Amino acid sequence: MERVTITLTLEMIETVRGAISEGDYASTSEVVRDALREWQTKRTIRYQELEALRANIRQGDADIAADRTRAFDPDRIIRKGEERSAGRAPSE
Repeated sequence: MERVTITLTLEMIETVRGAISEGDYASTSEVVRDALREWQTKRTIRYQELEALRANIRQGDADIAADRTRAFDPDRIIRKGEERSAGRAPSE
């Protein structure tokens, strides 16, 4: 392991100390390691969501290029939503 020095606000220090005094963590290092693990998880999820969005954009671009689209009709979309909320199969 490598030792690293970090600077935290007073509020953050109090939060860390509170978590330790309440028995949630044994040490400041444990709090920081847990926070970093959660940050890594959130970062991974954000990256995956961004990649999924990019894939949807690529699919949309491919659909446009292959002429698999139709004109935007907000009334049709509203009607479909209303039919779904009423429990009926939406009509095209």
